[in-house]
Amino acid sequence: MAAPNSNVEEIRNRVILGEYGVRNVHTTDFPGNYRGYDDTWDQKKFEENFRVDIIQMDESTGTLEFDMVGIDAAIANAFRRILLAEVPTMAVEKVFIYNNTSIVQDEILAHRLGLIPIKADPRLFEYRSAGDEEGTEIDTIQFQLNIKCSKNPRATKDSTDPSELYLNHMVYTKHMKWIPIGNQADLFSEADICPVHDDILIAKLRPGQELDIIMHCVKGIGQDHAKFSPVATASYRLLPEISLMQVVEGDLAEKLKLCFSKGVIEIENVNGRKFAKVVNSRLDTCSREVLRYEELKNKVKLARVRDHFIFSVESTGILPPDVLVSEAIKVLMSKCRRFLDELDSSQVE
Repeated sequence: MAAPNSNVEEIRNRVILGEYGVRNVHTTDFPGNYRGYDDTWDQKKFEENFRVDIIQMDESTGTLEFDMVGIDAAIANAFRRILLAEVPTMAVEKVFIYNNTSIVQDEILAHRLGLIPIKADPRLFEYRSAGDEEGTEIDTIQFQLNIKCSKNPRATKDSTDPSELYLNHMVYTKHMKWIPIGNQADLFSEADICPVHDDILIAKLRPGQELDIIMHCVKGIGQDHAKFSPVATASYRLLPEISLMQVVEGDLAEKLKLCFSKGVIEIENVNGRKFAKVVNSRLDTCSREVLRYEELKNKVKLARVRDHFIFSVESTGILPPDVLVSEAIKVLMSKCRRFLDELDSSQVE
C-alpha cells in the first residue's frame, strides 16, 4: 500500500480558509477514496480516537463548553439539533384567565406566560394524554397568579415614583404560586418547583387592575414549540488551526498579531529580536483579516480541524447544562437503537 502524502492528509482532515473561498468542506474519508488510506469503519479505531473534553462549566450562568473529537459533522449537527428540539422540559401549555383587567391582551399574556422557563425536572413527569383537559399529578404542574394593584396609603403627596405610589404594580414571576395537584406536595417535597427566575416581568398594573390566572404546565419538546427548548443557545464550531509557514519578525510580527483575536498571536523576544508565535489558535474567530496584506498572506496558513468540534451550550436554567448534554446523548442512543430495530425487522420480513 502506498504511503499517504501530506496533501491527501490535509484534504481529509483540514478545512482550509483561503483568500477568496474555503476548501475541503466536504467529508471525504470514505473507503477507497484515497490511495494509501483504509477508511473502512473500524469501531476499535473510533473508540481510540473519540473523546470528550470539558473545557469550562459555569453553574451560575448555566453555560458549558466542551470539545467533541473524532466524529463527523453529521453526528455533531444531530447532537446540536437534539439539544434544541428533542430534550423534553416542562412549560405552560394551558392558561385559564378568570380575570384580566390589565392593558395586556389575553392572547399576549398567555404567550408571555408560555415562554417563562419552569424549574421542574421533566424526568419526573409523563407526557400528557391528547385531549386531556384536567391533567393529573404525574403529567401536570399547576401555577396560580392572583394579584391586584392598589394605591399606597403611605406614599408622599408629591411623589411621582410608581414604586412608591402603588402596591403590586409590577407583576413578576415571583408572584406565580405552585398549586400541588393530588399528592404532588409529598412527591416533590424536596423539589423546588417554580419559575427559573423570580424577576421576569409579566405585566404592569395600575390601581384597580388585577390578574386572576391558573396555568397548567405539561411536558413537551422544542420540536413542538420553542417554549419547550431547554437551551438558550446550542452551537458548535471547528477548532481553528493557525500555522506560520515562514518566520515573521519585527514590525511584521506586530502587524500579524493585530490581525487575530487577542491571545492568538504573541510576540517573543529572542536576543533582542521580535518574533511572532502562535499561542492559542482556539481563540481565533477565523476572520481572515491577515489575508488582506500581501506581505503576510503567504506566511500564514489558516485551517480548521475537520473532526474537532467545540460545543457551547447555554441552559435556560431548567436543568444544568451537563445534564442536558447527557439527556441529549440518551435521545441519540435511543434513535440509533430504534433504527437498528427497524433494520432487523425489515430483514426478517
